[in-house]
Amino acid sequence: MVFSSMLFLWIFLPLVLAAYYLSPRKIRNGILVFFSLLFYAWGEPIYILLMLCSVLVNFMGGIFMEDHKTHRKGILWGTVLINLGLLGYFKYFNFLAEIIGKILPGGLGNLSIPQVALPIGISFYTFQALSYVIDVYRGEVKAQRNFWYMLLYISFFPQLIAGPIVKYRDIAQQILERKETVEKFAAGVMRFCWGLGKKVLLANAFAEVVDDIFQYGPEAVSRKALWLGAVLYMLQIYYDFSGYSDMAVGLGKMFGFQFQENFDYPYVSGSVKEFWRRWHISLSSWFRDYVYIPLGGNRKGALCTYRNLLIVFFLTGMWHGAGTGFILWGLYHGLFLILERVWLGKKLEKLPGFVGWGYTMIVVFLGWILFRAEDFGLFCSYVKNLFVSHGGMILTSAYLDKKLLFLLIMGILFAGFVQKVYGLLREKMPGKFPENGVVTVPRIVASIAILWLCVMALVNNSYNPFIYFRF
Repeated sequence: MVFSSMLFLWIFLPLVLAAYYLSPRKIRNGILVFFSLLFYAWGEPIYILLMLCSVLVNFMGGIFMEDHKTHRKGILWGTVLINLGLLGYFKYFNFLAEIIGKILPGGLGNLSIPQVALPIGISFYTFQALSYVIDVYRGEVKAQRNFWYMLLYISFFPQLIAGPIVKYRDIAQQILERKETVEKFAAGVMRFCWGLGKKVLLANAFAEVVDDIFQYGPEAVSRKALWLGAVLYMLQIYYDFSGYSDMAVGLGKMFGFQFQENFDYPYVSGSVKEFWRRWHISLSSWFRDYVYIPLGGNRKGALCTYRNLLIVFFLTGMWHGAGTGFILWGLYHGLFLILERVWLGKKLEKLPGFVGWGYTMIVVFLGWILFRAEDFGLFCSYVKNLFVSHGGMILTSAYLDKKLLFLLIMGILFAGFVQKVYGLLREKMPGKFPENGVVTVPRIVASIAILWLCVMALVNNSYNPFIYFRF
């Protein structure tokens, strides 16, 4: 079940809201647990057992670490290894089997290697569980001794399958006590509608063209159409993922929760370093807190800093998917971060802002082609054909009609540029422009209009993919 489906919008969400607000406060967490498990089981009922196993292992691990302090390091490592073992098996078994088959003389012969299906959301809820046990080990949070509270933390449906990755320390108190208000609920509804609009009206429209262009391959598609496909993919992945994050944050607000923001208009960044402060913030902060800083961060000299950055971005690529393309994409960004630390960052600071922005967008643009291609050879072919006339027969006229052109312009403008101008206006004319998230009549009307347009789009078109499901 996805947020941008008619089933979720008109059946699941109204039911859970009614059950939650019509129930006594003392059982509201139980209501959320029940509907969260139903939400996950709807698509993959068998894998709910895997998630429950993960919750139980981390729940017991936290308690054992707190009760047996002399053995807490061993308990931590055991719990971490179980988490990573489950994630590794389900996410990387097929990839490793493929590599071994290529390395061994004669391949795998007549061995029958089973294909392991990837459970939805396993990367997200595993990282949440890891943050919990590591924080308990560090003494930053107390072990949760109520299994149902722990289950709610891991399984809460707004952030279960696509994040943001919520750290336990940020939500522990909210699980115990939180305040639902009309203002927070209304702000949550508006945020949800905005995210739904990003996903349905923009990302889905871009996805149809992108999938078609990449399906044909770079040799069969004209140079202009290749540019169109790459630009649309850059916008698609932003609106798809940030839209889903907006919906998750909005849903959390409807139930009184406050989640960490996951995107901060990354396409206005003036450096790759800034881009990663704005893109998938919950993942970046997770790697910073639990990998980069424990490795020494930037405290042990330049060479160690560069090593730590490469490790973090190698793991970032691995987190996104089992494939050489993802790993190369992660290392690609890591190398540019090192380059900026060595000398480029200081140079960019002395240049006009548009130069840093242009450089960043080129780096990110090429990176997304590598991310989508998932194969270095295909990436090289795609980039080469962006600049070389090659006689591709699939033309832009097959895709670029007035509707797509309008959506493309809207996608570019609302990827941060309109918001940046709005922020400047608020600074120059304080009091005349309300802050983001404040409920106003024009914003309510706009949210209703977006919801109506989304419903019309979903009724008329069943094409509703979601990129991050496979991660």
